[in-house]
Amino acid sequence: MTVYSNLFSPFQAGSLKLSNRAVLSPMTRTSAEASGLANDHMVRYYTRFAKGGFGLIITEGIYPDATNSRSYENQPGLANEAQAESWRPVIQAVHRERGKIVAQLMHAGALVQHNGFEPVAPSAVKPVGTMLEDHGGSGEFAVPRAMTQEEIRNSIDSFALAALRAKQVGFDGVEVHAANGYLLDQFITDYTNHRTDEYGGSTERRLRLVVEVLKAIRAAVGPDYTVGVRISQGKVNDFHHKWAKGEADAKIIFEQLAAASPNYIHTTEYRAYAPAFAEDGPTLAELAKRYSNLPVIANGNLGEPERAAQLLETGDADLVSIGTSALVNPDWANKVKEGKELKLFDHYFLHPIATLREDELVI
Repeated sequence: MTVYSNLFSPFQAGSLKLSNRAVLSPMTRTSAEASGLANDHMVRYYTRFAKGGFGLIITEGIYPDATNSRSYENQPGLANEAQAESWRPVIQAVHRERGKIVAQLMHAGALVQHNGFEPVAPSAVKPVGTMLEDHGGSGEFAVPRAMTQEEIRNSIDSFALAALRAKQVGFDGVEVHAANGYLLDQFITDYTNHRTDEYGGSTERRLRLVVEVLKAIRAAVGPDYTVGVRISQGKVNDFHHKWAKGEADAKIIFEQLAAASPNYIHTTEYRAYAPAFAEDGPTLAELAKRYSNLPVIANGNLGEPERAAQLLETGDADLVSIGTSALVNPDWANKVKEGKELKLFDHYFLHPIATLREDELVI
């Protein structure tokens, strides 16, 4: 039996003390109430991963405001006190199993999959690709409206208030979703951000909103609360996108993020163990470590324990997040620790009971 000792050593990110390096990846599920309230089904869903040995659980994307941040029908929210309180049974159930749980805060921006409101974005640029049918979408995306300066300020405030609500109801931390093509990533991405003000232009300026969100959250929750940020190149609607300037962009992005004082960076790629920009070279996780000097969670096709352990062994990452493999192995961590065989993921078999974002099919 192979013993993956590096997977099962403790780790601390800020004030968050973890029993091991196995993290449940955030996966869109669209199983909340229509009102955005968490429910008993979600209690059972998250509890099984805590029982299964994951040291940290990151929730599905949670929308921070009721104005225009929701992407999917039946997506959970933290936009008001009632939604926040509805998460308390989920948190308590995870804690009873000695797990830790972080709330991922996500603003849809242009990637709206329902008819509830007008999509907004950094610029009036129609998203590439088509809506995700797995989540009730159909056809092409609508052209979003470019956000005003006031709307940008309001979105920053909404992230900070949602983070504070998360802290107040007992979440162990929050993760800012600045990946996969949603609003904050739309600001980072050159072809979706045509702004000429301080939020557009150079890579540094396109990253400004993410930095301001992180700083606002830190001011709201205080210095000791765990705050992370998730970053990717690919998107749910543009899976193979790469940063135009390669490692030069990575350096700017990870250095600027680190200056905003998050406790960790969570990178997600199609294959976390593959070079980020060419046939050889560093992984995105390795670049995040190199330029941020922060703890890094790596995500992307790491369900095979050997791959996960290798990333930890090389020092490219400090933790690994597991997605689809965890759906068929909610006790993935326990199985790996005990040397038991893992089930293989089959999206088409699972689809009726587990709804996923396209980007999460390969994590």
